[in-house]
Amino acid sequence: MSDTMPNIGEMLLATVPMARTLNLEVVEATAERAVLRLPDEKDFHNHVGGPHAGAMFTLGESASGAIVIGAFGDQMGRAVPLAVKAEIGYKKLAMGVVTATATLGRPRAEVVAELDAGQRPEFPVLVEITREDGAVTGEMTITWTLRPNT
Repeated sequence: MSDTMPNIGEMLLATVPMARTLNLEVVEATAERAVLRLPDEKDFHNHVGGPHAGAMFTLGESASGAIVIGAFGDQMGRAVPLAVKAEIGYKKLAMGVVTATATLGRPRAEVVAELDAGQRPEFPVLVEITREDGAVTGEMTITWTLRPNT
């Protein structure tokens, strides 16, 4: 598997209409890390002028989906990736452009080994959401599974 799959961002935006609706920008998407950016658009603001919590959640969840595609795209012929649960913590006021950076919480090889053994593996994806000044405005953990095709 290559470190960089140039079509990850295109795959994400093609299969997740909400990501297109929010005009999310895929900055980086590999098997090790995914970085997505939410533009500062008035239509996505909340009552204090920053990005709406729902838009930030979608940004983080989309970043997690991008890394799942990057890390497990070669497994999609035999399993479907599904988000199982998600948790978000809003840490500081987000204003302006915000960026989500996602990383896998378990080694890819462990997850694939469980799938090879006939199991339905679960794995966390950790996401940090930051403002342009680098301040962490939110943290997410999205638990994913690879559901084997039957």
